[in-house]
Amino acid sequence: MLAIKGGKILTMDKAGVIDNGVILVEGEFIHQVGKDLSIPKGSEIIEAWGKYICPGFIDSHTHIGLEEEIYRVEGDDVNETSHPITPHLQAVDGINFMDLAFADALRGGVTRTMCMPGSANILGGQAVFLKTLASSMGDMIYRNPWGLKAALGENPKRVYGSQKKTPKTRMASASLLREAFSIARSLMDKDDLKAREVYRNSAIFKVLRKEMPLLLHVHRADDILTALRIKDEFGIDMLLQHGTEAALVADELVKRDVAVFLGPLLTTRAKVEMKEVAFKNAALLAARGVKFSFITDHPVIPIEHLRVCAALAVREGLTEEMALQAITSIPAQLLKVDQELGSIKEGKRADLVIFNGHPFDFRSQSEKVLVDGKIWGDSVG
Repeated sequence: MLAIKGGKILTMDKAGVIDNGVILVEGEFIHQVGKDLSIPKGSEIIEAWGKYICPGFIDSHTHIGLEEEIYRVEGDDVNETSHPITPHLQAVDGINFMDLAFADALRGGVTRTMCMPGSANILGGQAVFLKTLASSMGDMIYRNPWGLKAALGENPKRVYGSQKKTPKTRMASASLLREAFSIARSLMDKDDLKAREVYRNSAIFKVLRKEMPLLLHVHRADDILTALRIKDEFGIDMLLQHGTEAALVADELVKRDVAVFLGPLLTTRAKVEMKEVAFKNAALLAARGVKFSFITDHPVIPIEHLRVCAALAVREGLTEEMALQAITSIPAQLLKVDQELGSIKEGKRADLVIFNGHPFDFRSQSEKVLVDGKIWGDSVG
């Protein structure tokens, strides 16, 4: 048994904040949480007096290990630009689990992250949900696949337009996405499919059956409306990626209960469709009732700065509670893993971060990081 004793526990659950609390960890799971708990004899004890204890942060949209920081061609496996429709590709097959960014993630308190292909293609491939620490590289895979990446807007038309291929326009991009789903829907219930048809469409089948969501890259309001029309046509679950202008169409998102993985925010206006990027967008979405979580889009923003993005959104009007939820309990809920992650509660996985100050204080460092109860050996911020 491991006991974490004496900290201010931000449970992100009904228990709220527990001052001078105790967390008992047994194996991969939280055994008990509370105040004045009896610590079993022989337990390993971590003293956390005067410190803050949070659930491990979840970054819902990255390219960690797939687009490595210190390499160019050698470590860039994020976009397969030979064809705009590649739903059969799997991000997990391109990840370098020795990427330096996994240690950076832990340093910033990020214990789980969704890694996905880039946005060059209309359908780019399947995402994988990762742990940032495990006993072996293979055990870093938490859920696979966990969503199908798609994209509208500038990126596909720029990539394929420069090759003098379709899509060159937004109209063609939407048409290709509809075509891929229409073909898959016509094949889905047939018994005599060829192996190639099954292989190339299996991820789309899962989206059509609501077994996993479509993770759709969009920035501009017009592209978001196109995405929502496609959602309505095929009756699929959709999570919007980036959503720079999502507040402009908030009513449409609320009507359909569509959430936004918001970001990257700590960045320049790198292209036309990011003209409205601003930290105030988080408060605007919250005020309009749109569910959202923060993302770094690593390596666009280094993954360790996920909490910095949340803190800056607080400066621009978002409540501190909502900002914490947007990197813990809300992404867990949106990714349908909230029975295991996102809060500090008995029976949940022991993903925990001990900070020597409030997690939104830029001076604070992570002193201990646990993933599934395993303590990171290099956990000094």
